[in-house]
Amino acid sequence: MPKVGIIYNDVKPIANRIAVELKEKFTAAGWNVCITTGVGGMLGYSTPESPVCHTPIEGLTPPGFDSEMEFTVVLGGDGTVLAASRLVAPCGIPMLTINTGHMGFLTEAYLNQLPEAIEQILSGNYEVEERAMLTVRVFRENTAIWEALCLNEMVLHREPLTSMCHFEIGIGRHALVDIAADGVIVSTPTGSTAYSLSAGGPVVTPGVPVLQLVPICPHSLASRSLVFPDNEPVNIFPVNTPRLVMVVDGNGGCYVFPEDRVNLERSQYSARFIRLQSPEFFKILREKLGWGLPHIAKPTSVELP
Repeated sequence: MPKVGIIYNDVKPIANRIAVELKEKFTAAGWNVCITTGVGGMLGYSTPESPVCHTPIEGLTPPGFDSEMEFTVVLGGDGTVLAASRLVAPCGIPMLTINTGHMGFLTEAYLNQLPEAIEQILSGNYEVEERAMLTVRVFRENTAIWEALCLNEMVLHREPLTSMCHFEIGIGRHALVDIAADGVIVSTPTGSTAYSLSAGGPVVTPGVPVLQLVPICPHSLASRSLVFPDNEPVNIFPVNTPRLVMVVDGNGGCYVFPEDRVNLERSQYSARFIRLQSPEFFKILREKLGWGLPHIAKPTSVELP
């Protein structure tokens, strides 16, 4: 009996309804259906009273989701897709991402296209695109106290108010560099169109094997975004007291103290996206962010007075 998964955003009524309907259709067609919400992929936020809120990477996979699953349908927006990627990446399950949110930068199709999308997948007419992920860990005295998979970015900054932070950052075997900024972002190519872009970082096409380091509002004209190979591990040593807060994929994280070390490496796991047609990244940039659109007022000819 073939197996399929459904991951949905239970906050959205339409996602709840479609998830139930989809389960009934797959069950009637003889499929073994595993269904869960995206909540299990949420990392959780730490508090001063509980500075570490931690579930191991492989511990997030829901019951029934395994490598035998043909694919999983993700119903939600980009937040649900990010959560779903942490749930299924360790099992290598491909995701058909259906937009029930707003931006939907990471989604493949809209809700009204779902029946045709399912039919196309069942006929085998699709591709699987792999997106690199990061393993983010916090070490204290050489002991890992927190870890998570990251598809977009890791952000390290001070809370509750924005103010200058100091970081010592090591990339691979290169010498440590000192950065003074409101915070730092380490981003994957997928995350280059998210927070990193807003902070002035470059857009990186998904297939390029690089990471980027982006200072947030740096206190130096010399501190600018840096792009480097993704086989270089990154270690960040916070200099500030009493603590900083780390956020992964805009979802959750933990407090980072001066004696801690944040380590980032390319993960052995990848997010696997089902593509119903050959991926066209520039088209997505145009549709979602308006990149490269023609100037509407551009004249066809110039007349001199």
